[in-house]
Formats: sequence, C-alpha cells, structure tokens
Amino acid sequence: MRIGELAARTGVSVRALRYYEEQGLLASERSPSGQRRYPDSAVHRVLVIQQLYAAAVPSKSIREMLPHVVDGQATPELLERLAAEGDRIDGRIGELVSARARLGAVIAAVEKSQTGRDCRAR
Repeated sequence: MRIGELAARTGVSVRALRYYEEQGLLASERSPSGQRRYPDSAVHRVLVIQQLYAAAVPSKSIREMLPHVVDGQATPELLERLAAEGDRIDGRIGELVSARARLGAVIAAVEKSQTGRDCRAR
C-alpha cells in the first residue's frame, strides 16, 4: 500500500509516517517511480508505534523494543524494559506533582500580596 493509504488506515499523518522511517521504526520499499510501498503488516506496526508514543516512550526505546512488541514475543528483557519505562513515567509524574505544588505556592503568595495591596489602597 502507498503512504497515503497507510496514513488513512492508521489515522497517522503522512509526515508522521516519514518521521517513523527516519527514526528506523518503519520501513518501506520503493516502487520504480520512487513511491513508498508498505506491506499490510505496517498497519499493525504503526498502531503499536502510536501506542508506545502515547505512553511517552522515546523513539530510541521504541526502536529497540518494537520488533518484540510487534510479534508478541514477551521476553523477560522486553517486560523488564517496559516496566522500566513505567518507572520512568512514575518518576516524571512525581516531578510534575511537585512542580504543580510549587506553582500553587507561588499563586497563593501573589494572591496574598495582591490582597494586601487592595486593602491598603482603600
């Protein structure tokens, strides 16, 4: 199938599919006229790539895990790698919760100083 058909079947933009190729996540063959041609299995591969990106897995990690994820080979190494990605996300969540709390403290301080100014102006 051509790139436009793959894009339509997966809901992924043509630009994203080209990016996946640049990252080594997706491969195509070229027709004599130079057009990209994908096997039917590319649909499943692209959907898996999308799931991994949605889970905040970086391209490098996707490239390393993808062959095993696509063919369903749940090796101990793959499961360990996926669990490590989950731990990385948990760490990031903790950082974001802390950042939100710090931002809340700044907002409260600004509101308090603003309230104090409003009272003095009266």
